Amino acid sequence: MIRKIQDKKEKHSRSLQIMDVLLRRASSYGYNRNGRNPKLPQSCKDEETTPCNLVKELTQETKPVSDTIRNGKEGSCSVNCPHVKNGSKDTSPSRSSLEITNKNRGEKKRTVEFGNMETPILIAAKNRVKQMVDSILEKFPVAIHDRKKEKKNVVLLAVENRQPEVYELLLKKNILKDSVFGVVDNEGNSALHLAAMLGDYQPWHIPGAALQMQWEIKWYKYVKNSMPRYFFIHYNNDNQTPKQIFTNHHTELVSRGGKWLNDTSSSCSVVATLIATVAFATSATIPCSFNNNNGRPNLEHQAAFNLFAISSLNALCFSVTAMVMFLAIVSSRHQEDDFHRFLPEKLLLGLTTLFISISAILVSFCAGHFFILRDELKRAAFPVYAITCLPISFFALVQFPMYFIVVWTTFRKVP
Repeated sequence: MIRKIQDKKEKHSRSLQIMDVLLRRASSYGYNRNGRNPKLPQSCKDEETTPCNLVKELTQETKPVSDTIRNGKEGSCSVNCPHVKNGSKDTSPSRSSLEITNKNRGEKKRTVEFGNMETPILIAAKNRVKQMVDSILEKFPVAIHDRKKEKKNVVLLAVENRQPEVYELLLKKNILKDSVFGVVDNEGNSALHLAAMLGDYQPWHIPGAALQMQWEIKWYKYVKNSMPRYFFIHYNNDNQTPKQIFTNHHTELVSRGGKWLNDTSSSCSVVATLIATVAFATSATIPCSFNNNNGRPNLEHQAAFNLFAISSLNALCFSVTAMVMFLAIVSSRHQEDDFHRFLPEKLLLGLTTLFISISAILVSFCAGHFFILRDELKRAAFPVYAITCLPISFFALVQFPMYFIVVWTTFRKVP
């Protein structure tokens, strides 16, 4: 296991080194050649002519140059084409003009094809490669405006694919949040709309539909708190708000989560009820005789008796508390907002008190039974009591993984 972790760390470090080398050698052609600062074409060697406006030539490809000459006076050209000299009516374009036109057509076609592709920062954001997203933004800040063909930028992809680390990185970046986080896709969905959808890919592997629903609510509220308020009631092309999408997409998950909670609470409440019954009988029964003069127990000053009295009372109190918590879960309405804090906290408190009550009732049994074995089998008492504690140990081994998951999902924040 340790060897696998070492190999994984080594592969990760090598991947980062390769990424740094590729970024240092990467060309900024795709981001710098954006048309904002066009270069003027070099003037021809012939001083009598000036180069044509290549932008007009590209936008008016179907219009021949002879039409332009006919519209003007004979012997002049309003564009001053290099193939028209001294008023001549040579309407055949030069070879250089055709080469430039074909070249620009090819560049335009390649630009359109490149727009349908995913850039490296979009792929990294979708696959949770946080280091690559950070490095690309450091070297090419303009890459934050890259989009897919569905008009989804790096923020929308991070939210759609449930990548909290990447989204947190983008929040901490010094970027124009209104222009980046306020982007919508072709269907009018903002980042909050995408966070409200229940996708197939969920990076958090949490057992239990109720705990999955809790994490979905946390993720939705985390994105919601980072968005402007006017996006809360923003409608997409289907005329739906993020809240409506969240309700529609999580209806089945709420139903399965409620059923899982009811089954778990019903099973645990039966155990808590049995423990409460036994603890009540134990706390009301004193394992010794009473003093006839003052009516006090004869073993009241014994350590085992004090341990018996305290543990039996704790078992009764904690078992009743667990029973009340589980009954509160069963009688709940199981609304989607209840899965955020109300139901998980009740489940956590119920499981905690149930474990304590089981331990307390076993301690109470061992302390009361000690008075029988302390004279003849005093040395054998402790091994017997250790064997008696095996059931709770097995129960803990079975239930503690779920208990730790409930604790983790309840108290951990997103991301």
